Amino acid sequence: MTDDITVFTGNAHPEFAQEMCDILGVELSPTKITRFSNDCLQVQLRANCRRKDVYVVQPLVPPVQENLIELLLMLDAARGASANHITAVIPHFSYARSDKKDAPRISIGAKLVADLLATAGATRVITMTLHSEQVHGFFPVPVDHLSAIRELAAHYADKDLTNTVVVSPDFGYAKVASEFARLLQLPVAAGSKRRMGDDTVVIDEIVGDVRGKKVIIIDDEVATAGSMIELMDKLREYEVGAISIATTHGLFTGKAVERLNSQDDVLEIVSTNTVPLTPERTPSKLESRSVAPLFAQAVRRHNAGESISSLFSDDVTYG
Repeated sequence: MTDDITVFTGNAHPEFAQEMCDILGVELSPTKITRFSNDCLQVQLRANCRRKDVYVVQPLVPPVQENLIELLLMLDAARGASANHITAVIPHFSYARSDKKDAPRISIGAKLVADLLATAGATRVITMTLHSEQVHGFFPVPVDHLSAIRELAAHYADKDLTNTVVVSPDFGYAKVASEFARLLQLPVAAGSKRRMGDDTVVIDEIVGDVRGKKVIIIDDEVATAGSMIELMDKLREYEVGAISIATTHGLFTGKAVERLNSQDDVLEIVSTNTVPLTPERTPSKLESRSVAPLFAQAVRRHNAGESISSLFSDDVTYG
């Protein structure tokens, strides 16, 4: 069936696309991206798309707007080349954070970008760990929403988790944290958080028994790490022991690396490879887990007309 699969990628994270293709046993098809003198981009897909199942791999990572336009142009090119199905594979959908109208006269960016993807030609989207579950419903095309929780939990499977508690940064992420804790057979706690700005929060208290415990903080993404530092400072008031951080999207923007490297009691930071890392954006204690095999399996199952949700339906624990 993989004879029908054609995979393209842009400049956002070509290593991720190549790893997917290696697992699938298909060639990563070439893409030519050029820039005109007026700063406009042009994309040419340099492989046959006619009646093919086309997958365009492009996370929305910094520079987000540049990578978004590349993705839209690639989708439109595939549609113009008579592709049978066109799937946008977006390991990190950064606009998912713009999911509500919490101030006057602002755009709900997640909905707008979802509509743009469909308008450009996407007939399906495969993504991972959206910032909030309701963003799934913003898309006018089917969405396969993958989870990295099992991959992150597998990292801790062989570790001594005695006297350890899983901590969610807020009540909104407590459901996912509870699933993560169930896989490791651990108790769960959550921070009572009030967001004051993009990277400024106040943690009033920790709900749950964390005093004197080791903790694993689980969150969907770490950007500037401002919220993470605030949460760890509050946890230290409860005299917690070693701290581990687990996240799907390790963006590590702004002062994140400097902030995280200065935390002596942080044992490790575990993240997936949905976001490409550069030396200046890699914390010293980072452990990376690849989710390219999970995306490759989703592509294979989609191409074969098989269930993707069954990837996450087995009753697995690591405790």
